[in-house]
Amino acid sequence: MERIEPRTLSGFMELLPNEQILFNQMKEKIQKTYEKFGFLPLDTPIIESAEVLLAKAGGETEKQIYRFQKGDSDLALRFDLTVPLAKYVAKNYGSLSFPFRRYQIGKVYRGERAQKGRYREFYQCDIDIIGDGELDLINDAEIPSIIYTLFKELGFEDFTIKINNRKILNGLFEGVNQKENSTEILRIIDKKEKIGKEAVIEELRKLDVKEEQINSIMNFIEIEGTSDEKLEKLENLGIANETYKKGVEELKTVIKNVILFGVPEANFKVDLTIARGLDYYTGTVYETFLNDYRELGSVCSGGRYENLAEYYTDKSLPGVGISIGLTRLFYKLNELNIIKAEKKSISDILIIPITEKLEEPIKLATEIRKLGINTEIYLNDKKLKAKFKYADKLEIPYVIVIGDDEINSNKIKLKNMKTGEETEINMDATEIAANIRN
Repeated sequence: MERIEPRTLSGFMELLPNEQILFNQMKEKIQKTYEKFGFLPLDTPIIESAEVLLAKAGGETEKQIYRFQKGDSDLALRFDLTVPLAKYVAKNYGSLSFPFRRYQIGKVYRGERAQKGRYREFYQCDIDIIGDGELDLINDAEIPSIIYTLFKELGFEDFTIKINNRKILNGLFEGVNQKENSTEILRIIDKKEKIGKEAVIEELRKLDVKEEQINSIMNFIEIEGTSDEKLEKLENLGIANETYKKGVEELKTVIKNVILFGVPEANFKVDLTIARGLDYYTGTVYETFLNDYRELGSVCSGGRYENLAEYYTDKSLPGVGISIGLTRLFYKLNELNIIKAEKKSISDILIIPITEKLEEPIKLATEIRKLGINTEIYLNDKKLKAKFKYADKLEIPYVIVIGDDEINSNKIKLKNMKTGEETEINMDATEIAANIRN
């Protein structure tokens, strides 16, 4: 029989158990934070009808979608969690309570060129607040408090949530007669952090933007100062455009209420270069950076959009949300040794039977598990030394050996594998659990 080389497709992540434990811990912290703010869980199918999934797609996005035929069905793998959310809300509109607050953590698929830190299959962790006809701006101010709580929970202190409003930028472009180029100009501005000021100016020139207009745009996005000072300067620029003025008022409201939600001023700021390249963002936009690791780029981003499900329903469903690309974030943090996959097992205790009477060790393991202690029982026929080596290699914190003497005396020795200390206690699940917790 010809052997097939075991290999994983390029662009797909597989982790060793110690790494997977750490990944799961991060995912669980994100989930619990979302739930702490009252977001409801949602899990949509990975495979959708291509007609439904591609309703809004186009350009590069459509080229990256995995699409295939199964019988007469034209199917596709979801490429993000937003389009499935739009379909879900339109389909279940009559059964949902608005504002509808949902979180979803799941895999998405993009057939882009695989490269270091970028994957074709990856986890996204999304939250969205969807309104029925309208959604108060106060919701935009709550989002940074969720981001702040989340990254604190993940163990980070020095990070900045950058906030802007697309209406301000759109109004600016209308004011300098560049409305027709606004989408492309926004995309160029969005790259300023990566490519620098001079490269941005050069790209604007290639769009045939006049020097006077370029100066106005660059002077605007380079406004400096605290968030309050920037807002004051925005108001004093003398731009009469109504879209611009509405954007400034919205940004003022959001910033004032971000403070109300308890986000320290050290962890957020107005940044007029934050544009978010996606076309459907219409108001508040966010990007989050770890200040000591700017090479990671934005680790959490999102914003406000006016009509989530316009391709599926005539109902107006405005919303605001954020997304974390967990797979990429985990890869980068792990690569930079910011996080360490040190935990090799999730077992709190290993029970080693050295008796043919397996009923008692198995019964004890079951009782300990009922008390919330992760309990593993070693059932393979190996020498005692090999069994202890197994526990030591996986760094299982506690071990007990149960033989005929232990069964007869109802006494066991609980061994702390880190210190080597042995404590004699009754062969009782409650007593064992109490010693492990202490």
